Amino acid sequence: MFSEIAGSLPRVLDDFIPRAVFSERASWSAISKPLFERVIKDAEERLSQSWPVIMASDYREYALSGNRSRFEDLYFTRRCMLNDLVLGELLEGEGRFLGAIMDGIFLIAEESGWQLPAHNGYERGSPRLPLPDISQPVIDLFAAETAAQLATIAALLRDQLDAISPQVVIRIEREVETRLFSPYLGRHFWWMGRGEERMNNWTAWITQNVLLSAFCLKTDQAVRREVLVKALGSLDAFLKDYAGDGACEEGVVYYRHAALCLHGAMTILDAVAPGVFTHLWSEPKIRNMAEYIVNMHVAGRHYFNFADSSAVVEPCSIREYLFGKAVGSEALVAFAAADRANNESPHLPKEWNLWYRVQELLVGSTVGAAEPRQTNKQDIFYPGIGLFIARDERFALAVKGGNNGESHNHNDVGSVTLYKDGRPLLIDVGVETYTAKTFSSRRYEIWTMQSAFHNLPSFGEVMQSAGAQFAARDVETEFTPTEARMSLDIASAYPPEAKVRSYRRTVTLRRGREVEIVDVHDGGLPAVLSLMTCVAPTLSAGRIDLPDLGNVLLEGAGEVEIEPIDIEDARLRLSWPARIYRLRIPFTKNYLKMRIV
Repeated sequence: MFSEIAGSLPRVLDDFIPRAVFSERASWSAISKPLFERVIKDAEERLSQSWPVIMASDYREYALSGNRSRFEDLYFTRRCMLNDLVLGELLEGEGRFLGAIMDGIFLIAEESGWQLPAHNGYERGSPRLPLPDISQPVIDLFAAETAAQLATIAALLRDQLDAISPQVVIRIEREVETRLFSPYLGRHFWWMGRGEERMNNWTAWITQNVLLSAFCLKTDQAVRREVLVKALGSLDAFLKDYAGDGACEEGVVYYRHAALCLHGAMTILDAVAPGVFTHLWSEPKIRNMAEYIVNMHVAGRHYFNFADSSAVVEPCSIREYLFGKAVGSEALVAFAAADRANNESPHLPKEWNLWYRVQELLVGSTVGAAEPRQTNKQDIFYPGIGLFIARDERFALAVKGGNNGESHNHNDVGSVTLYKDGRPLLIDVGVETYTAKTFSSRRYEIWTMQSAFHNLPSFGEVMQSAGAQFAARDVETEFTPTEARMSLDIASAYPPEAKVRSYRRTVTLRRGREVEIVDVHDGGLPAVLSLMTCVAPTLSAGRIDLPDLGNVLLEGAGEVEIEPIDIEDARLRLSWPARIYRLRIPFTKNYLKMRIV
């Protein structure tokens, strides 16, 4: 799709300006007074704050203990401080923050490596080196983010920084050349795409930031062309792993680093080669990718989640709104406008990407003046990942088919997620704070990754296995005005030792009435179904009560066990209370029927 356009590129590729440079005072002066005051307050607080010191031992800690959060707190605090100072200067325009901005630029320029310790390797899945090699920079997500941040600063504040010393922007250009352009053009990293190798969010995310860096800085035309042509190949490699339905197998959180970064890359392409790429916005797959987030939304900040995605997600930013505009999606435009209206921090103070924050300030305020409206959500089936979604006035239901070889996979083939009146009833727990173990060969030792902690059966304690071959079979879906139904056999998601010959799950939403789950099992080991909930259950004969929420009526079930699970992980606590519950329901027959009312 993209590479075939390479022959149509203009002779001269334009600069990319991230909305408005410092000298365009009318744009920066149009920011509302309340928002102006919040941005200036944040910048003033940063002036009195000491820059974090990052030691070699901080970098090495990941290799020693697997902990990645302590280093990343230092690393990202630096970048957020710098963003706050830059935005303060852009709005106020009096030079008060320039000295601190220069300090931040040089501190980041003098870091030994811009890649995170968790990504400090040269091959996909290779061992992570304890310290960065300054002679062979690694381009990971955040090396590219850092280059893009510094390039954006140079584009917005070049004249102001040159007035201090031309060496500030010269240093930015030198570091981005050494750490980004040279390795990008001189070697292959897995995320660039090669043959049929599967890509993920890394490809679009990094490619967007490489393009942002190349066209915000005053790079020469030969470099721009070489970077752009290579980027087009990577975008094709990224798109090849999406079905035409546009579903993101990595979940809603990664939609924002995948589809939304594709939007960012296409926005840059449109600006530097006017008219050449414009027709791609009308591609059905790209529109479907854009609208995915609308269909995944449940209520408030709750979304259907699977893989390494959380159930509670930050509100939309202006990026979703602009993506909707670009592809002509009234549904996404309306949804993003309504969701943004609920954002208590519209200037995105925790965002690392400066371009996103600039867009939010300069474009977001104009959207906020319009009357937001909520779009109507609808039933949908995404065959590319086997995801079924159905709704009525009270229930919002999702069933995950697919396979256990997807990016950021949890072993969850056949799992059900259910909300009632916007409240979680059957939950997907999500993922804990990332550590070295999360992306290692020991990933599935982590409880949140295991099928026994999803709404799925185990057979003599045998759970589902990881790998694309462990998949749903014989999937059927049906949507009518009175009901929506998905039926699938999940026996193939289990290894041979589970001794399961067949396990057909049929999930039906009877609109305005109930949700029914019927599991029919044939195998050599006893089946025990897990149900996950965040509401303290009470039990009675043939019945599970979830107070003030709903009831699960059971047929074919033995004695139910309740296992409380205390949630201490900070990432999980963003979605769930301090305690959640696993219900273990043994089969007494070859089937188990549940009616949820």
